[in-house]
Amino acid sequence: MAKDDLNAGFTGTPTEQPTGLRKVAKTATDAVVRESGAVAAGAADHPHTATTIALTIGAVAFGLGYLMGRAAGANDYRYWR
Repeated sequence: MAKDDLNAGFTGTPTEQPTGLRKVAKTATDAVVRESGAVAAGAADHPHTATTIALTIGAVAFGLGYLMGRAAGANDYRYWR
């Protein structure tokens, strides 16, 4: 009985390839996985460069957020004289 094959679920490939939105989603998912692997490999090869890029992006994002916050809170009129 232990030597019998167990069919516990679908383990093969689908007979029909995905079309339409499923195909686009699969292609996009494959691209993201591929690119994230490339970024991780590049970061592992050049850790100082990856850290510098991450810190630079963070500083630029902080600066832009600060400037946008200051511009949103600026009022050119006075309530009191």
